[in-house]
Parts: sequence; structure tokens; C-alpha cells
Amino acid sequence: MKNKLFLFVFALLINGTQLLAQEINWMTIEEAEAATKKEPKKIFIDVYTDWCGYCKKMDATTFKDKALIEYLNKEFYCVKLDGEEKNTLTFKEKEYNFVDKGRRGYNELTVNLLQGKLSYPTFVYLDEELKTLLVMPGYRKAKEMLSIVAYLGDDIYKDMKWGAYKKQVKGK
Repeated sequence: MKNKLFLFVFALLINGTQLLAQEINWMTIEEAEAATKKEPKKIFIDVYTDWCGYCKKMDATTFKDKALIEYLNKEFYCVKLDGEEKNTLTFKEKEYNFVDKGRRGYNELTVNLLQGKLSYPTFVYLDEELKTLLVMPGYRKAKEMLSIVAYLGDDIYKDMKWGAYKKQVKGK
């Protein structure tokens, strides 16, 4: 009897923990493009590589922040894009292929989105019409990332310069 009770409580704890663990709803670039056609939203793209230490650190810390997760899932379609993706990707009715160059290579879509500057991690923000709002390279902590996504997600960028917004947020 004690064993059954222990197993029941253990199973309940495991399932409850999984329900509480919230994650970013990552999609492919093709899924995000299709979704924004049905229900327009901005797109947040995390361009990473498997070997990038800061990319892994952001996955383990920044992208585990509850407030950031909630905001991104609400306001953006979120894409995880391997900068060295070997499969052909389709975006805005154009196919992008892998280019085998040097030790690693890259996908042509990565070069297009990052405007020729391959650096990881880099974050690309697209508006509802798939136009680039911002390309921002480098590691970001959750608090800083949240202020950036809120600036773009809430359309504050349309009425206020980034410097002024940053001062306003810092004062809070």
C-alpha cells in the first residue's frame, strides 16, 4: 500500500512540475511565416549554431525566464534557426540552400537575415509583413532581452527612439 501511495505522489509531482515548466513555443521559419498569414504577429528569430557557447547559455538562462517566455509567446512567433542548417529552407517564396564553405558552411537564409554578418547568437525581429525591424547580435540577459522585445512588440519603436525608451525603462 505504501509503495502505491509513493508512486502516486511521485507521478503527481512529476506531472505537476512539467505543467509548471513553461517554454517558448519555437517554430520553424516556414511555420512562422504560415502562422503570420493566418494571424498576423511579429516574428522573433534566434539564429544560433550547435557550437556556440553563448547560444547554449541563453537557452539555459535567458530563454528560461518566465516573464520573457510569456511575452514572447503572446506577442511573437518564435523561430529557432540554425545558421548552419543543411536542409533547404523556404521563406517568402524563395528557397535557401546550404553553402559548404570553410570548416562549417552556412545557410543562405542566415546570410540574408543577418545582412551578411554571420555572428552567433543574433536575433532578428520581423514585423507582421515579414520586413526586418532589427538585427541584433550578441548574448543578452533576460531583463535586457525583455526590454528589447517589449520595445518592438508593443510598437513603442514607432513613437520613441531606443535611447529614450532605454532611459525610461532604466528608471523603473
